[in-house]
Amino acid sequence: MSNPLDAKRWADRYVAQWNEPDPAARGALIRDLWAPDGIQVLVDPPETIRDAASALAFPVPPLEVRGHEALNARVTRAYEMFVAPGEHAFETAGEPLLLLPGVLGVRWSMVLIRTGEAVGGGLDVLALDGDERIRTDHQFIGVN
Repeated sequence: MSNPLDAKRWADRYVAQWNEPDPAARGALIRDLWAPDGIQVLVDPPETIRDAASALAFPVPPLEVRGHEALNARVTRAYEMFVAPGEHAFETAGEPLLLLPGVLGVRWSMVLIRTGEAVGGGLDVLALDGDERIRTDHQFIGVN
């Protein structure tokens, strides 16, 4: 991970999983990128979720998925919602940041395919294990 070109290639593969149309290829990519017990945490859930939790007198719940099966469901659902209709794609936004050894910051954008205009985005902070597979992914949506 000390080579910036490796970090860029790694970040591109990470973003590619969200755009992969073939379920078998998407599943293989997830198994390759993520540790078997890897976890993704949505750090700042959407406002509707925060409001619903607050209405029930609960603190904002952490939204997280763990393991290949749950991660595959998460990535597949995001693909179905944002990419499959043909209007959007995800792409890296800028160079990935090597924050610490084995900790990578990946900025991404959701862009309109027709114009290339960014209509959403965020930052994922990925902690990798010794095999350079994602152990934890803290996703911050709306942070560019």
